[in-house]
Parts: sequence; structure tokens; C-alpha cells
Amino acid sequence: MDYEKELSQLKELLDQAKGMKYKAEARLEQLKNSEEEIVKELQELGIKPENLDNEIEKLKKEIEELINEANELLPKDILGK
Repeated sequence: MDYEKELSQLKELLDQAKGMKYKAEARLEQLKNSEEEIVKELQELGIKPENLDNEIEKLKKEIEELINEANELLPKDILGK
């Protein structure tokens, strides 16, 4: 067995793993910063992160109601539809 070659391959793999670890740590830091910014924006809007799904549903319903109301107010007989 060629120990020198084997050790060289192990060192190369270790270096690759270290590089991947550093990239993952940097990405994690970016994601944490993004999360903090999003939470801050939500707080400024008066929305708690745990209530975000409910707030989205509420806004969807409000949009649907406004679209329906706008459709009802359009003079369809004049527009030919």
C-alpha cells in the first residue's frame, strides 16, 4: 500500500470538506441575517411571525372580496359582457 498517496488523498478530501464547511457557515450566516431582516419588517408591520400564515389568508380573502366588489360595480351591460 502506498501510504503517501493515501495520505495525500485523505488531505485533499479533508481540504474539500473544510471548504464545504466554510461555504455552509457563510450561507447560514446570510440566512440568519435575512431572517432577522424579515422578522424586523414583520414587526414594523405589526405582524408576529407565528401569525404570518393567518395574515396571508386574511389578505387573500380581502383581495378576493375587493375583486368581486370591483366586478359587481362594472357596468357589464354597457361593456357588452
